Amino acid sequence: MFERSDETLVKQALKGKKSAWVALVKRYEKNLYNYTLRMVSHPADAMDLMQDVFVAVFRNLSTFRGDSPFKGWMFKIAHYRCIEFYRRKRPTQSLDDLPEQVDEASDECPEYQAVSGQQAKALHKALQALPLNQKLVVELKFFQHCTFDDIAKQLGISVNTVKSRLYSGLDKLKDHLEFDYV
Repeated sequence: MFERSDETLVKQALKGKKSAWVALVKRYEKNLYNYTLRMVSHPADAMDLMQDVFVAVFRNLSTFRGDSPFKGWMFKIAHYRCIEFYRRKRPTQSLDDLPEQVDEASDECPEYQAVSGQQAKALHKALQALPLNQKLVVELKFFQHCTFDDIAKQLGISVNTVKSRLYSGLDKLKDHLEFDYV
């Protein structure tokens, strides 16, 4: 069976077809949860934030024009919700509370899982040390696989600013990770 496009599902959801909205939620819930989890670092907050984003997307679905991908539009809403979250509550995190992200392929050998688990903790710790504007760009580029143009549109900044924030963030990540492993 073929997979319906986001735009088709949006049109059907706007016509009141519940199954179309459910299909959109199912399509993006893992990505959106992992995005919010990397941004706020606490599973319960990430789940609440993800639900807030889906509610906001549903309420504003009629404003989606379709001149850019639905995923980008939705993640722009998620971006603003994350900023609101940071303004309301500056998150704190202990290393014992590091989140476990929803993994689509978890059948690797135990040794690989142990090493990758340590690396994931180190990367997560380094990401949390980044300023929010750099963390968002790194997240969108490497975890959501957005292009520079898509990131610029989502954040309302120039492509050069995106690149500058990305490379500054990567330098800080590199320094932080090298410091942890030296």
